[in-house]
Amino acid sequence: MNHDTFSAILAALTPDIVANLKRAIELGKWPDGRRLSEEQTKTCLEAVFVWEAKHLPEEERTGYIHHPKKEGEVCGSSHDDHHEQTVKFLH
Repeated sequence: MNHDTFSAILAALTPDIVANLKRAIELGKWPDGRRLSEEQTKTCLEAVFVWEAKHLPEEERTGYIHHPKKEGEVCGSSHDDHHEQTVKFLH
């Protein structure tokens, strides 16, 4: 897909279309049951990521992981503190 075609598709996306793309990616198939090809999956993922980056705050984007700051911590200063965290997927 060339850059102009992809840009035109991105411009036409709505929140409902993005939700449908995300659902197709999750299920690996389109609403009519046809399976997504590897290329279609990659293209849909890229479209979702680009659309979300433009339209959603960071904490609402696919793949966002919240890292609460500890008192007195400077952003990114605590690399040796490893612990388990729950990941929350927003739809």
